Order: sequence, then C-alpha cells, then structure tokens
Amino acid sequence: MKLLEYESKELFRSRGIPVPPSGGVIRTAAQLPAALRRAGQGPWVIKAQVLAGGRGKAGGIKLARTPAEAREAAKSILGMTLVTHQTQGRGLKVREVLVEGGAKIERELYLSVVMDRKSCGPTIIASAEGGMEIEKLAAEKPSAILRQGVDPAVGLPDFAARRLAFQLGLPAQHVPGFCRLVKALVGLFLECDCSLVEVNPLVLTPKGLLALDGKVVTDDNALFRHPDLAQRVDPELSSLEREAKKADLSYIGLDGSIGCMVNGAGLAMGTMDTIVLAGGRPANFLDVGGGADEGRVTKAFQLILKDAKVKAVLVNIFGGIVKCDMIAAGILAALRKVQLRVPLVVRLQGTNVEKGRELLSQAKVKILSAENLWDAAQKAVEVSR
Repeated sequence: MKLLEYESKELFRSRGIPVPPSGGVIRTAAQLPAALRRAGQGPWVIKAQVLAGGRGKAGGIKLARTPAEAREAAKSILGMTLVTHQTQGRGLKVREVLVEGGAKIERELYLSVVMDRKSCGPTIIASAEGGMEIEKLAAEKPSAILRQGVDPAVGLPDFAARRLAFQLGLPAQHVPGFCRLVKALVGLFLECDCSLVEVNPLVLTPKGLLALDGKVVTDDNALFRHPDLAQRVDPELSSLEREAKKADLSYIGLDGSIGCMVNGAGLAMGTMDTIVLAGGRPANFLDVGGGADEGRVTKAFQLILKDAKVKAVLVNIFGGIVKCDMIAAGILAALRKVQLRVPLVVRLQGTNVEKGRELLSQAKVKILSAENLWDAAQKAVEVSR
C-alpha cells in the first residue's frame, strides 16, 4: 500500500522525525487561509497529493511568498491533471494539496530504507546528492550511492548510523540528529512492515535536518497487523480495482483490449507478455488465485466485462491445486450468470485437462479452445480485432 506524502509525514511526526510545519491538507481554495495560519509565517509550499514522483517538474509543487501567491498556486494545482515520468503516460487528477511552511535549504541529501531481496533484509540507501531521481543518479554515478544493511532483530547500531553520517559529510553538530533520524526511519520500516521508507530530499537547514518529502510503501500482506492502515482507501484505485479488492481478487486495470483471467501472478505476467508478443495489448492484470472456484471465476468475469475497452477475454488456467475439469465447470457456471458480449478464448493445462476441454466443448456459448499459450494469445488478438 502506497501512502500519500502527508500520510507518510504523519508517521514521521509520530516517531520524532523532523518535518516542515504543516497547515494540513485542503481540497478547496476556501480552506487555504486557515491552512496558511496553521503552517505559520511564509513562505509556504503548496504540494499536489498524488502517488507519483516528479511532481515539481510537472507543476504540482509551487512556492508562495504571499497569501495571494498561495491562493493562485492552490487554484492552479487543485483539479489539475498531473502527468509525470512515473504515471506511465496517464494523468492523475489532483483532489487535495498539502500546505507546508518553507525551509531555508543549505544541502540536499537522499535517505531511504528498502527491502533488499538479495540480502533478504532491510538496507539503507543514502547519498550526499539528494533532490533528484535516485534511479538516474545510481545509473550515471553509482559511486554516489551508499548502502548499509540492517539486521531486523537488532535494528541499526549507533556506530553504523554515525559512520553513515560521516560518509555523507555531515557537519559534526548535525551527526547526533542524523543518527536519531535514520534510526527512527529504520524503526518505522520494521514496525509498519514496510517495503520502502524514503526521504528525498532530506535537507540540512540552519536549525538542523528536515524531511522535506516523504514516501512510505507498506506490505499489503501485513495489513492485518495494522488496522489503521487497512482502513485507508487508496485514492488512485479505479472503481473496478476497489471492487476487486473487496472481493479479494488481484486486479489492475491497463489500457489494452484483451481481458485476462489467470490463476497465479507469475502466469498472469507471462500471459500479458505473450499477448504483447502476439501483437495485442492486455486490458488488465487479474489473478484469481490458486483456488479458482465458481464464485471467484464469476466475479472475475463480471469485473473484466465491466471494462468497456475489452473486446475479447483470454482465460489461461493451470490446473494444479484445482483440477482442470473443476475449473471448466466453474467457468460454465459463471457464464450462466454473466452475459458474455465478447469472444472468449480458454487455455487449460494440468490435471484432468482433457475432461476440462470436453466440458467446455459442451457449453451453450461459443468458446475458442487453445492448446497452448501462444495459440491462445494469437486467437485472442485475432478475435479482439
């Protein structure tokens, strides 16, 4: 689960991580004067709250030195469609902005805690060059990236925090504050079951260090341990994605015309790649899971067919946990409840695959059967046109 900047900073604030004075989040320009008063004396920063980086370059972050400038900035950002390098070509509508007090910046640093799959544990990523795209910096100047592994059972030792501060070239008077900050970030990462906690930039001001921006991503599989986060509604989810989440289905809407229903995330990714290789575009990622029973298959069909872009549906199921004949029976039962308005291609493989194909051949609606995934993808692309 990705948190918006102001939500991330609320977690920072609760753990003593210094952040700019906040005027809160506003959704209309009429709420701005009160927000400016809460944020304190200007200048102020007006920041679009969307789940994407690169907001500043896209016009989603503006500095205001007077209330009049703040009003104009809020009016220009609220309601705008923000397109950045992280939005995959689609725009995100800005429904709320964060109002914060400005900061006198002396230096910009980068600091994050991420899950390192190679070491199977958290790793601190830091750089003395913050405020820019860390991916670009890592590619162009890898020597500027510092890494420090963390033992989840111990946390970050004091000596490791101090060493990182010295490697970043921080003045001696700011080393204690940095050590407290980085240890608090590691604590947040571990306590909230995060996959990423990022501060970019972490700025040095005359008064000390300040987390000027914040990004937190938590593990969805651990939300049962965090009921406060589990109640949060992701503002970027589409109505179909919200509906799928309630039904415990993994669904992500895409921009293609071929609806996909697959059991298993890896198989779903392979299915989408094969559709692209065959000249088509997937309309969604949909993993019905290993237990693809009648209820889940029915709901999956309903979700896929609600997307007006879908011109064909490809079902690619591997019968392992659930046998192919049981899956076929589930598909037929689902089709009796759902009005199929587009061509349907089904590829089954696994235990009792012949029985499953025989059942599908008896269906009252026309089902295009495929022997393998490449055959299925080609048929789906052809009928979608």
